[in-house]
Amino acid sequence: MPSLPDRLHRTFFRALSLLSPKGQGLVLRGYFEWRHRTPDPWRLATDGYEQQKYRVTLTHLPPRPYRRIIEVGCAEGVFTGTLAAAYPDAEITGVDVSERALARARARVPEGGRVRFIQADILTHRPEPRYDLVFCSETLYYLGRHERLRRASEQLSALLAPDGVLVAVHPWPEANRLHGYLDVCGTLTRLSEEVYAAPPRPFAVTVWSRGPG
Repeated sequence: MPSLPDRLHRTFFRALSLLSPKGQGLVLRGYFEWRHRTPDPWRLATDGYEQQKYRVTLTHLPPRPYRRIIEVGCAEGVFTGTLAAAYPDAEITGVDVSERALARARARVPEGGRVRFIQADILTHRPEPRYDLVFCSETLYYLGRHERLRRASEQLSALLAPDGVLVAVHPWPEANRLHGYLDVCGTLTRLSEEVYAAPPRPFAVTVWSRGPG
Protein backbone atom coordinates (compact mmCIF):
# COMPACT_ATOMS: atom_id res chain seq x y z
CA MET A 1 0.00 0.00 0.00
CA PRO A 2 1.49 3.39 -0.98
CA SER A 3 2.18 5.80 1.85
CA LEU A 4 -0.02 8.84 2.38
CA PRO A 5 2.58 11.21 0.82
CA ASP A 6 2.77 8.92 -2.23
CA ARG A 7 -1.03 8.85 -2.56
CA LEU A 8 -1.21 12.66 -2.35
CA HIS A 9 1.62 12.90 -4.88
CA ARG A 10 -0.28 10.68 -7.34
CA THR A 11 -3.54 12.59 -6.79
CA PHE A 12 -1.82 15.84 -7.70
CA PHE A 13 -0.51 14.44 -10.99
CA ARG A 14 -3.87 12.87 -11.85
CA ALA A 15 -5.42 16.32 -11.44
CA LEU A 16 -2.80 17.79 -13.81
CA SER A 17 -3.91 15.38 -16.52
CA LEU A 18 -7.24 17.22 -16.68
CA LEU A 19 -5.32 19.98 -18.48
CA SER A 20 -4.68 19.89 -22.21
CA PRO A 21 -1.61 17.85 -23.22
CA LYS A 22 0.26 21.10 -23.86
CA GLY A 23 -0.79 22.57 -20.51
CA GLN A 24 0.09 19.39 -18.67
CA GLY A 25 3.48 19.32 -20.36
CA LEU A 26 4.23 22.91 -19.33
CA VAL A 27 3.34 22.27 -15.69
CA LEU A 28 5.37 19.05 -15.60
CA ARG A 29 8.36 20.84 -17.08
CA GLY A 30 8.09 23.54 -14.44
CA TYR A 31 7.76 20.95 -11.68
CA PHE A 32 10.86 19.04 -12.73
CA GLU A 33 12.86 22.23 -13.23
CA TRP A 34 11.96 23.06 -9.63
CA ARG A 35 12.84 19.57 -8.36
CA HIS A 36 16.25 19.79 -10.04
CA ARG A 37 17.07 23.11 -8.39
CA THR A 38 19.51 20.99 -6.38
CA PRO A 39 21.55 18.16 -7.91
CA ASP A 40 20.22 14.58 -7.94
CA PRO A 41 17.03 15.20 -5.91
CA TRP A 42 16.12 11.47 -5.88
CA ARG A 43 19.72 10.37 -5.08
CA LEU A 44 19.82 8.18 -8.18
CA ALA A 45 23.62 8.27 -8.23
CA THR A 46 24.14 7.32 -4.59
CA ASP A 47 21.16 5.37 -3.25
CA GLY A 48 21.78 1.62 -3.00
CA TYR A 49 18.18 0.80 -3.87
CA GLU A 50 18.38 2.77 -7.11
CA GLN A 51 21.71 1.20 -8.05
CA GLN A 52 20.33 -2.29 -7.45
CA LYS A 53 17.30 -1.47 -9.60
CA TYR A 54 19.59 -0.43 -12.46
CA ARG A 55 21.61 -3.64 -12.17
CA VAL A 56 18.63 -5.99 -12.16
CA THR A 57 16.91 -4.10 -14.98
CA LEU A 58 19.82 -4.87 -17.31
CA THR A 59 19.61 -8.58 -16.49
CA HIS A 60 16.13 -8.76 -18.04
CA LEU A 61 17.19 -7.70 -21.52
CA PRO A 62 16.99 -10.34 -24.26
CA PRO A 63 20.58 -11.08 -25.34
CA ARG A 64 20.90 -9.39 -28.70
CA PRO A 65 22.82 -6.47 -30.18
CA TYR A 66 21.27 -3.07 -29.54
CA ARG A 67 22.41 -0.36 -31.94
CA ARG A 68 20.06 2.47 -30.93
CA ILE A 69 18.86 2.98 -27.35
CA ILE A 70 16.62 5.65 -25.83
CA GLU A 71 15.94 6.36 -22.16
CA VAL A 72 12.67 8.24 -21.62
CA GLY A 73 12.81 10.28 -18.43
CA CYS A 74 16.59 10.19 -18.10
CA ALA A 75 16.80 12.89 -15.39
CA GLU A 76 20.48 13.69 -14.74
CA GLY A 77 21.80 10.80 -16.83
CA VAL A 78 22.78 8.29 -14.14
CA PHE A 79 21.26 5.27 -15.91
CA THR A 80 22.25 6.74 -19.27
CA GLY A 81 25.86 6.47 -18.16
CA THR A 82 25.27 2.84 -17.14
CA LEU A 83 23.85 2.12 -20.59
CA ALA A 84 26.77 3.83 -22.32
CA ALA A 85 29.18 1.58 -20.40
CA ALA A 86 27.13 -1.58 -20.97
CA TYR A 87 26.66 -0.97 -24.72
CA PRO A 88 29.82 0.78 -25.95
CA ASP A 89 28.87 0.40 -29.62
CA ALA A 90 25.31 1.75 -29.32
CA GLU A 91 23.93 5.20 -30.10
CA ILE A 92 22.19 6.35 -26.91
CA THR A 93 19.62 9.13 -26.47
CA GLY A 94 18.44 10.49 -23.13
CA VAL A 95 15.15 12.40 -23.06
CA ASP A 96 13.76 14.54 -20.25
CA VAL A 97 11.48 17.55 -19.86
CA SER A 98 13.89 19.39 -17.53
CA GLU A 99 16.68 21.32 -19.19
CA ARG A 100 18.30 21.79 -15.80
CA ALA A 101 18.48 18.00 -15.38
CA LEU A 102 19.81 17.60 -18.91
CA ALA A 103 22.60 20.11 -18.28
CA ARG A 104 23.82 17.88 -15.44
CA ALA A 105 23.35 14.78 -17.59
CA ARG A 106 25.62 16.29 -20.26
CA ALA A 107 28.25 16.97 -17.60
CA ARG A 108 27.97 13.40 -16.32
CA VAL A 109 27.94 11.69 -19.73
CA PRO A 110 29.50 14.06 -22.28
CA GLU A 111 27.71 14.14 -25.60
CA GLY A 112 29.64 12.99 -28.61
CA GLY A 113 29.31 10.74 -31.58
CA ARG A 114 27.08 8.20 -29.85
CA VAL A 115 25.48 9.87 -26.80
CA ARG A 116 23.07 12.80 -26.91
CA PHE A 117 20.44 14.38 -24.68
CA ILE A 118 17.28 16.15 -25.84
CA GLN A 119 14.59 18.11 -24.05
CA ALA A 120 11.20 16.66 -25.02
CA ASP A 121 7.80 15.54 -23.75
CA ILE A 122 6.85 11.85 -23.85
CA LEU A 123 3.29 12.73 -24.93
CA THR A 124 4.37 14.52 -28.10
CA HIS A 125 7.92 13.50 -29.03
CA ARG A 126 8.40 10.97 -31.82
CA PRO A 127 11.97 11.04 -33.08
CA GLU A 128 13.45 9.24 -36.05
CA PRO A 129 15.08 6.84 -36.51
CA ARG A 130 13.33 4.35 -34.28
CA TYR A 131 15.10 2.46 -31.54
CA ASP A 132 16.12 -1.15 -30.87
CA LEU A 133 15.77 -0.63 -27.11
CA VAL A 134 13.52 1.77 -25.17
CA PHE A 135 13.62 2.31 -21.39
CA CYS A 136 10.90 4.00 -19.36
CA SER A 137 11.46 3.97 -15.59
CA GLU A 138 9.57 5.78 -12.81
CA THR A 139 7.84 8.02 -15.34
CA LEU A 140 4.34 6.90 -16.28
CA TYR A 141 2.65 7.69 -12.96
CA TYR A 142 3.38 11.39 -13.54
CA LEU A 143 1.00 11.36 -16.52
CA GLY A 144 -2.09 10.69 -14.44
CA ARG A 145 -5.31 9.51 -15.96
CA HIS A 146 -6.46 6.92 -18.47
CA GLU A 147 -6.30 8.91 -21.71
CA ARG A 148 -2.77 10.21 -21.06
CA LEU A 149 -1.45 6.79 -20.07
CA ARG A 150 -2.95 5.30 -23.21
CA ARG A 151 -1.36 8.03 -25.30
CA ALA A 152 2.02 7.65 -23.61
CA SER A 153 1.93 3.89 -24.17
CA GLU A 154 1.24 4.41 -27.86
CA GLN A 155 4.13 6.89 -28.04
CA LEU A 156 6.51 4.44 -26.39
CA SER A 157 5.46 1.72 -28.81
CA ALA A 158 5.98 4.11 -31.72
CA LEU A 159 9.60 4.67 -30.65
CA LEU A 160 10.42 1.02 -31.34
CA ALA A 161 11.89 -0.33 -34.52
CA PRO A 162 10.51 -3.70 -35.73
CA ASP A 163 11.55 -6.40 -33.23
CA GLY A 164 12.64 -3.68 -30.79
CA VAL A 165 12.50 -4.18 -27.02
CA LEU A 166 10.70 -1.95 -24.49
CA VAL A 167 11.50 -2.10 -20.76
CA ALA A 168 9.33 -0.38 -18.15
CA VAL A 169 10.17 -0.20 -14.44
CA HIS A 170 7.67 1.15 -11.90
CA PRO A 171 6.67 0.65 -8.26
CA TRP A 172 4.68 -2.48 -7.45
CA PRO A 173 1.69 -2.99 -7.34
CA GLU A 174 1.09 0.30 -9.20
CA ALA A 175 3.09 -1.14 -12.12
CA ASN A 176 0.29 -3.66 -12.65
CA ARG A 177 -2.01 -0.82 -13.70
CA LEU A 178 0.56 1.33 -15.51
CA HIS A 179 2.04 -1.52 -17.53
CA GLY A 180 -1.43 -2.75 -18.42
CA TYR A 181 -1.71 0.15 -20.88
CA LEU A 182 1.33 -1.17 -22.72
CA ASP A 183 -0.17 -4.67 -22.77
CA VAL A 184 -3.14 -3.46 -24.83
CA CYS A 185 -0.98 -1.75 -27.48
CA GLY A 186 -1.61 -3.88 -30.54
CA THR A 187 2.04 -3.76 -31.60
CA LEU A 188 3.55 -5.02 -28.32
CA THR A 189 3.95 -8.53 -26.94
CA ARG A 190 4.89 -9.00 -23.29
CA LEU A 191 8.02 -11.14 -22.95
CA SER A 192 8.51 -11.17 -19.18
CA GLU A 193 7.81 -9.52 -15.86
CA GLU A 194 9.53 -9.88 -12.53
CA VAL A 195 8.43 -8.30 -9.28
CA TYR A 196 11.06 -7.39 -6.69
CA ALA A 197 8.96 -7.33 -3.54
CA ALA A 198 11.62 -6.63 -0.91
CA PRO A 199 11.49 -3.31 0.98
CA PRO A 200 11.94 -0.42 0.91
CA ARG A 201 9.99 0.04 -2.33
CA PRO A 202 8.85 -3.00 -4.35
CA PHE A 203 9.08 -2.60 -8.11
CA ALA A 204 8.40 -4.53 -11.30
CA VAL A 205 10.55 -4.87 -14.41
CA THR A 206 8.42 -5.66 -17.48
CA VAL A 207 9.72 -6.34 -20.99
CA TRP A 208 7.88 -6.23 -24.32
CA SER A 209 8.85 -6.72 -27.93
CA ARG A 210 7.39 -4.96 -30.95
CA GLY A 211 6.31 -7.12 -33.86
CA PRO A 212 8.35 -7.33 -37.07
CA GLY A 213 5.83 -5.35 -39.13
